[in-house]
Amino acid sequence: MEALTLRQLLEAVNGTLLGDFQDLDAAATEVSTDSRRIEPGCLFIPLEGERFDGHSFINFALEAGAAGCLTARERESYLPGKFYIKVRSTQRALWELARYYKRLFPIPFVAITGSVGKTTTKDMTAAVLGAKFCVHKTEGNFNNDIGVPLTLLKLEKRHQVCVVEMGMDHAGEIDYLGRLVEPDMALITNIGDAHIENLGSRENIFKAKCEIFPYLKPDGLAVLNGDDPMLSTLRGALPQRTLFVGSGSGLDYAACDLNSDGAAHLSCRVKTPRSQFQANIPALGRHMIYPTLMAAAVGEALGMAPDEIVRGIEAFLPTKMRMNIVRCKGDIVILNDAYNANPQSMRAAAAVLGDAAARRRKVAVVGDMKELGPGSEQFHRAVGSYFAQSGTDRLIAVGDLARFIAEGARDAGLEQADWFPTLDAAKNALSREVRAGVTILVKASRSMAFEKIVDFLLENVPE
Repeated sequence: MEALTLRQLLEAVNGTLLGDFQDLDAAATEVSTDSRRIEPGCLFIPLEGERFDGHSFINFALEAGAAGCLTARERESYLPGKFYIKVRSTQRALWELARYYKRLFPIPFVAITGSVGKTTTKDMTAAVLGAKFCVHKTEGNFNNDIGVPLTLLKLEKRHQVCVVEMGMDHAGEIDYLGRLVEPDMALITNIGDAHIENLGSRENIFKAKCEIFPYLKPDGLAVLNGDDPMLSTLRGALPQRTLFVGSGSGLDYAACDLNSDGAAHLSCRVKTPRSQFQANIPALGRHMIYPTLMAAAVGEALGMAPDEIVRGIEAFLPTKMRMNIVRCKGDIVILNDAYNANPQSMRAAAAVLGDAAARRRKVAVVGDMKELGPGSEQFHRAVGSYFAQSGTDRLIAVGDLARFIAEGARDAGLEQADWFPTLDAAKNALSREVRAGVTILVKASRSMAFEKIVDFLLENVPE
C-alpha cells in the first residue's frame, strides 16, 4: 500500500477525529483487520461479527505498532501519539477506504466471477498478463466483502493492471463488490450449482453473477464462457463489447486439437480474432481451456502479442490445493484439489483422473459437497456416476453426504467404491492405496478439511 495521510483517511471514510491527536500529515502505510498481524505504521480496522468484536483489540494493535485505528464508538481513553477515526460502521468504512484508494490508480481492473474456476482463471489471467505487465492479483481466498477491499488496498505504484476475484454465496454480494471495483473487464467462468441452497436455482445464480454488469465501464469488455447455456443467452444483450470463449462453433476465442499427456500438461490450438497459436498449459483437464482462452482474450485486449500470451500460459501456477500435482517417490502421484468442491468441479476432477495414463491405478478420495440444498443427495449420487464413467479404479468416500457418492458410483458399475464416515475410519483403506503406479485425487468442500487426507497420504509414502 502507498502511504495515506490522516487527512486523506478522514476524507475517504467521512470520519471524525477523536482524542488529542492533530497531525493531519501523519500517515498509514498498511491496513490490517487482524490485531495479530500488525505492521509498524499501519491502520487497524476492527471488524465486528456475530462472535467477535475487533474493538476489544484496539489497544493491543496500537501498542503493537499501529499508527491509528478506525472505531465505531468513542473510547474511554486514547493512547498518546495514536489517531482514532470515528465512523458509523468499520466494515462500511473499509469498503469506502478501498474505493477511495482504488481510484488513485488509473490502471485496468479485471474482475472475475463464476460458479467454478474463478481462482484458476484469476491465476491464469495474472500469469498471462505477467508476461508484459506488473500485475496485482487477489491472493488466496480474499474474494469476499472483506478480502476484495483488502486486495485493493495492497495496490502499489508499480502495478500496471489489477486482477480481482469476486466470490458470492447470496444475492447482492456481486453488486456490492462490483460497485467497489468498477471493472474495465468482467469475466464470468460459468453458471453452476455452487451455493444453490442459498440462491434457490441456477437462474437465480445467473442473475446474481450478472450483478457485475451495471458496474462494468461503458467502454469495458465482458469475457464469457460461450459453452455455458445461460451465459450464451447474453449474446447481443450487453451494451459493452462482449467476447465468448470455449470449444463450440462461432465463438470469438476457441480451443481445438486438445491433447493431454495425462501427467502434467494439456496442449491445444488457440484461435482468436487476431491470430492462432499453440498453447502448452502446465495443468491437467479439458476444463483448463476456459481460463486459458479468457486470459488470452484479456491479454489481446491489452495489446499483448501471441508470443507473450504463450509465455504467460507456460508460467501458470495454480493456487495451493487447486489441482496441485504432487509427485512422490515410488511413482506415486497425488492430485491435491482439496480446496473446494461442487458438482461441476467434481465432474471436471473426475475427467482429470480419468485422463491419467492407462497403466496407472486411479483412486478418487472424495467428500461432502456443501450448500446444495434439497437436491444434495441427487447431486452426490451423480458425482459417483461421474467417477464410475471416468475410468476410476477405486473410490473412497468420506463424510456424511459422501455416502451417496459411493452409492452412486456402485450403481453406475464401480464395484470398488466404499464409504467411511470419518478420516480415521478411512485410514486403513487410504494407506493401502499409497503404492507404486497410483494417481490419487483428493477433493471435497472446504469445510471437510481434506488437506488432512493429503497430509496422511504423504506420511504413508513408502521410504
